[in-house]
Amino acid sequence: MTINNSTIEAKLEEMGLSLPGPFQLPPGVVLPFSLVRVRGNRAFISGHFPQKPDGSVAGPMGKVGADLTEEQGYEAARLVALSILGSLKRELGSLDRVTAWLKLLGMVNSTPEFNHQPQVINGASDLIIELYGPERGAHARSAVGMASLPFDIPVEIEGEVEID
Repeated sequence: MTINNSTIEAKLEEMGLSLPGPFQLPPGVVLPFSLVRVRGNRAFISGHFPQKPDGSVAGPMGKVGADLTEEQGYEAARLVALSILGSLKRELGSLDRVTAWLKLLGMVNSTPEFNHQPQVINGASDLIIELYGPERGAHARSAVGMASLPFDIPVEIEGEVEID
């Protein structure tokens, strides 16, 4: 029997969720930056995209308000939160090292008429608060619409956390 020492990872397992593998990028794409940059007691999180379990980009692709519904955008944001958690786990060793979620910036690839970006990014915020609780999981946040996002992804999120 394997004992999981991580409270957050145990919660993920109880919820039937798993963290995706490392980013699998399209051929020819190189990221000349860190996905997570630790400095002192802070971890800065680069923009992440929705991932399949193998680390590749998860669909559907396109604009929320045209190609995707608000609900599909919400689910994409939830997948982005799992992507972020996967990168934090690989960098920090344990998700329990996160003592506070400080800030998220959610970007939604949306039509000019679509104005429910906050509801879409709630997919990520709701999962973080469910996992970390209202004190550790509470965070400042922005949710904005974009004319386009890389690879036609529907949602990209970056953030900052405090760590021990």
